[in-house]
Parts: sequence; C-alpha cells; structure tokens
Amino acid sequence: MSGALDGTSALVTGGGSGIGLACARRLAADGAAVTICGRTEERLAKAAAEIGARYVVADVVDEERVEAAVRYAAEPAPLRAVVHSAGGSTSIGPLRVLDTDAWRATLELNATGTMLVLKHSARLMARPAGDGGAFVAISSIAASNTHRWFGAYGVSKAAVDHLVALGADELGHAGVRVNGIRPGLVRTELVAGVADGGPILDDYLECMPLGRAGEPDDIAEAARFLAGPESSWITGQVVNVDGGHHLRRGPDYRSLFEPMFGEL
Repeated sequence: MSGALDGTSALVTGGGSGIGLACARRLAADGAAVTICGRTEERLAKAAAEIGARYVVADVVDEERVEAAVRYAAEPAPLRAVVHSAGGSTSIGPLRVLDTDAWRATLELNATGTMLVLKHSARLMARPAGDGGAFVAISSIAASNTHRWFGAYGVSKAAVDHLVALGADELGHAGVRVNGIRPGLVRTELVAGVADGGPILDDYLECMPLGRAGEPDDIAEAARFLAGPESSWITGQVVNVDGGHHLRRGPDYRSLFEPMFGEL
C-alpha cells in the first residue's frame, strides 16, 4: 500500500540499525515522515541519510530526551505511528551469580524505556488533542519462552508484553492502538556470532518449524501492518514473528556460557 501513510509522521526508536532501521525504512516507503532516534549520532545520521528520514539523539531512559524526541517527530505531520525498537541487555549468567546492577539496568532499558516512549507518544496521539495512532513495541521470544542464563532480558521483555496489554486497554478509547512483536533469532549485528553458524544456531533451527533465521525485514513487515490502517481493529496483541520457534522451547546457549561461568 504505497502512500498509505502519506501525511503522517512516525517515530522509530533504536532506528539506527538492525530491526529498527528496517522498520523505519518500511514506514518511509509508504509515505510516513520518519524520525529515528538512538544514542549514537554518527550511526543515526548515516541511517537517516540512507532512508530519507530525520533523526534525533535520545536515550530512551532519559524522560526529558524522550519527550523532546516525540515532539520533534511530530513536527512534519501528525504523529500516527511509533515503533519502539530500542532495547538490549547487559544481564547474563546463572541466577545465582547475576550482577544486580546489570539486572537493574536491563529492566530500566527495556521496561522503563518502553513505558516512557509510550507515555509521551500517547499524549500526542490520543484524541481529542491528536488523531489517534498506533504504538508497536518490539519484544522478544525470550518474553514467552525461557532463555536460560539470559538474566533480566526475558523478564524485562515480559514486562513489555504486559505493558502492551495495559496500554491497549487504557488507551483504546482515545484512538491509540498498542501492539507488540516477539521476534525470534533475527540476523543483526547484535547476534552475528550466533546467526553465522555453530551449535547454538543449529539448536535454534531445530526449534523452528520454518527452519531459518529471520531477517530484519521480516519484523519490519509485521510492524508496518500493526502501525498502519490495515490493522485498525487490532490492539493488545503480541505477535510472534519467529519462524514458529515459540511452539517449541528456548535455545540452548550452554556452549557459549559454560566457558564463561563454569558448569551450568
């Protein structure tokens, strides 16, 4: 539906690379005036030039920066779509030895960061002040299927999933739809060592009925659908885009983590 997003603005957090960049490119292709945000200006500037977007530097755990980024994104046209892709983790290892500071930082980034972006974007999109809109949170299969030794990551993404449900319930009357996507293993620079081959990739593929790793564009297509008019009667959903991995079990990272932490 080329041009379906003409006359609207969109914000994509974590838009400088990987899934976020693919989502931004897809929204721009259908006519949205896209703003990407992230923490690294050099990366953002390169990505923005590549896809014809604007950019703003913002850390999603800094509320003042988040509010400013949302308002900047709404300058060219009414803000109608937000894809929140920023996230990550510094928390790994067996529960009995987890670093508490890393646990807290991961919860702050994934759970609180999502809340802040939803909070401030909903203020602009919600009727009667705004025209309504769609918020799409990028979660993870780790939210639903346990990923042993992933520390706070799966826990924080489960919080994202619940926030999707809460936001959808609270904001529906104001014309704001809130949905999420749980990617499986997607080929980005963050998982290059895993996705390039070896026992962990083999285990992932064994757990996927469709038998291949995902690409950023696989997630971007789902995000575009959830952000656009085609999904106008869908809210409160978290969609697995994972090759069917959620039907089986979480991956086995023993070969990576045992050299780091000893016998698991």
